[in-house]
Amino acid sequence: MKNVIVGQSGGPSPVINSSLAGVYVKAKEMGADIVYGMRHGIEGFLQEKIVDLGTVLTDQAQVELLKKTPAAFLGSCRFKLPDPEKKPEVFEQIFALLNKYEIKAFIYIGGNDSMDTIRKLSDYAVSSGSDIKFVGAPKTIDNDLAETDHTPGFGSAAKFIAAMTKESIRDQVVYQNKTVYILEVMGRNAGWLTAATALSRGEDCTGPDLIYLPEVPFDLSKFREKVAQLLEKKNAITVAVSEGIHDAEGTYICEYASADKAVDAFGHKQMGGTASYLTQYCAAEFGCKVRPIEFSTLQRCCAHISSLTDVNEAFASGSKAVEAALSGQNGLMATLVRESGDPYVCTIGLSDVHYISNVERCVPLEWITDDGSGISDEFIKYARPLIMGENPPIMVNGIPYHLVLK
Repeated sequence: MKNVIVGQSGGPSPVINSSLAGVYVKAKEMGADIVYGMRHGIEGFLQEKIVDLGTVLTDQAQVELLKKTPAAFLGSCRFKLPDPEKKPEVFEQIFALLNKYEIKAFIYIGGNDSMDTIRKLSDYAVSSGSDIKFVGAPKTIDNDLAETDHTPGFGSAAKFIAAMTKESIRDQVVYQNKTVYILEVMGRNAGWLTAATALSRGEDCTGPDLIYLPEVPFDLSKFREKVAQLLEKKNAITVAVSEGIHDAEGTYICEYASADKAVDAFGHKQMGGTASYLTQYCAAEFGCKVRPIEFSTLQRCCAHISSLTDVNEAFASGSKAVEAALSGQNGLMATLVRESGDPYVCTIGLSDVHYISNVERCVPLEWITDDGSGISDEFIKYARPLIMGENPPIMVNGIPYHLVLK
């Protein structure tokens, strides 16, 4: 008996289900008897909530529909696995369940915190003499995982953000009155998604006037100067900001309005409110119309405009992860390796999860303009190939149709 189990964790993405499809298809090709899915990640697995994916993905049409379905098909969680030294009983329970279902390969699709789960489980397997293999498949729209050129999910989110930025700019220029539009984009400590607003640039669009990432401290007085100068030259100004921009002391700008922010199981402060604060600030300073635009969770569930490049790479990374595990490899994560930029060529590799878990990869400072308010063409060259190609949804009654696990 050679069974596989796969779970999804953390914030969903437009292509996380393509990775799931890749795991399932490759596992069956390699002779897995049953491919189980964890309902709501490792947290659900501890509650023994699993499903035989073979009863759902009954034909190729269902697999293709899964690849067009946003969010986490199996459900997700933000469960922090404790250290085995502090709570060995949790690991004993996990491995007892894995043995009960005769699991030989455990695949977890997720980001930084999910790779921390893979690290702990793979280390415990080695120390306890278990032959179960644990491998991660990357997923995060934040694009902040180490050891990989980019992450599945980022390309589609970037495509959505660039398109929405361009369309909002087109809407803004129809009026003659002075207006400041502030676009708030996801990104706690890494500004990859906010940088993607620059992809709206082209012969028919200038892109945002100002772009601020958390990699560079945000100076409110210099921001005021920039906006004042721009208002003298044009009517409509577009400012893109990461939700996680902060001042030189490390205080998030969203905390200027309220420092009472909730935290998750991993100690991450809840973001949001940056655009709202800057809107109030600009309204008071300039007396003009100011409009906040928060893309919010739309960025991570925008499968209707997903990048075909992203879909294919997500599928390939899931496939690589389960192939590695069923081949006897442990404690790794599938990675995307850019072999060439022009023409764009990407292959799938593997890297030690110990170099990935709890490490954040930020936008290189050389891709941010010296004054911290713009993005260079080098980022455009890096990101443009990742948003190419279309994966149109299946439309039913005028809207996208999704595969739903009941």
